[in-house]
Amino acid sequence: MRSLFTRLLTGGAAYQASSIASAVLAIVTLPLYTRALTKADFGIAETLLTFIILASILLRFGLGEAFVRYYLAHEEGAERDRLARTATAAILLTTTGAALVLILAAGPLSHLLLGFEDAGIMRIGVLGLWAFTNLEIAYALLRVDERRRTYLLASLANVVLTVALTVTLVVGFDEGARGYLAGNYVGSTVILFGLWWILRDRIAFSVRGDRFPLGPLLRFGVPTVPADATVFALNVVDRAYILRTQSAAAAGLFALSVKLATAVILAVRGFQLAWPPLAYSITDDDRARRFYATVTTWFVVVTGLVVAGLTLLGRWVVRLLAAPAYFEAHEALPWVALGWAMYGLFLVLVTIGGRAGVTTRNFPAALAGVVVNVVVLVLLVDPLGIAGAGIALVAAYAVMLVVLHLLTRRLFSVPFEWGRLAHAILLLAGISVIGELLLPTAGVEGFVLRALALAAIPLALLATRFMRPQEATALRDLLAKRRRRRAEPAG
Repeated sequence: MRSLFTRLLTGGAAYQASSIASAVLAIVTLPLYTRALTKADFGIAETLLTFIILASILLRFGLGEAFVRYYLAHEEGAERDRLARTATAAILLTTTGAALVLILAAGPLSHLLLGFEDAGIMRIGVLGLWAFTNLEIAYALLRVDERRRTYLLASLANVVLTVALTVTLVVGFDEGARGYLAGNYVGSTVILFGLWWILRDRIAFSVRGDRFPLGPLLRFGVPTVPADATVFALNVVDRAYILRTQSAAAAGLFALSVKLATAVILAVRGFQLAWPPLAYSITDDDRARRFYATVTTWFVVVTGLVVAGLTLLGRWVVRLLAAPAYFEAHEALPWVALGWAMYGLFLVLVTIGGRAGVTTRNFPAALAGVVVNVVVLVLLVDPLGIAGAGIALVAAYAVMLVVLHLLTRRLFSVPFEWGRLAHAILLLAGISVIGELLLPTAGVEGFVLRALALAAIPLALLATRFMRPQEATALRDLLAKRRRRRAEPAG
């Protein structure tokens, strides 16, 4: 069990490294963006970014998920190479064909998505769609081979190039929303070409020849698309609804709250990348069940601490990292952070269905979530503004978790640690809510008191004996090993 956690943490750290670098750079650049971009420009650009990711999910036909699943089911050698060539070629042909059509329809499409016609910004978005989708499958090749160093270098180069281009276009040339989008995707295109060269022996530009049959990949992958697209649609629906019913400026405030929930997103993103290959690689079912349950518990604790921090200190985070005009973004920040944490739990349940070879049950859960999301948006956005949109996101994920658990629990039974989960949630939520309601919301005194409340949460978990003895021993061993490694060069 300890070796599995080590692999999960090592893989997650490698896959998170670029995201961590991106977050650090965001601390420097977000104040620049929020001063160079109006709230409306920021809202339009971020709304289009979410549409691009949604379209990418549809265009992949679930081939990325199927590729990972089948790749790990085959031994190293020619079969894996054939599989890689088939997946990369199919996605390249699909995205290129779609991009040509979308470029021709850029004007009307921009009016449909954004409420006004701007063919130029739409064409930049199409480039982003093409580059992002093909880059995802290239990254997947690196992940399944656990080529963490190459992944790390490529993703870090992508982050640095993206930030440099975005700052130049937005701040230096005052290109507004167009510059923000172009900066995000021109760099990705450059990195994609670089990875194609590195992976040239496993990349194909045609589905003809000695290829893995597409049929099994599509039979596994296509059923995942409605669920994946519907889950991600939660990120599109809220912004599109706010954009159309409130204003582009309100959409910008909500988009900023998502940006500031980066700490939770980092954990979820790293988990999302490292978790499926590891979860599917465990051949012993009983071992997998215990591991899934323990991972779920500690995922709740770790992400819960981050959500608590953003709940208690969110106002100071917004003041530090954004222009004064964006301060109201703090209203949605705790809810958005909680929603992202719940999304991580959803990934665990998705993997349970995938392990059993059943991917069709994700869609009913995702659809139920979207329906709830829309209903709560309609009910709460008018009276509560962007906070209402955040609450709608949390409500949607709560419904999705319940429905998917009910649909998958008979496929592969996992002994979730319900008592420990309740223990952690009660402490995390209780201290956060009490602190938010009773402690000052401004000034040095408010910051200090809220920081102390946050620090009290892990102490309360320890005092109430949340951590098991074997977990405490494993943690001490891990810390001791890291101290020894640090001391070795000095010796």
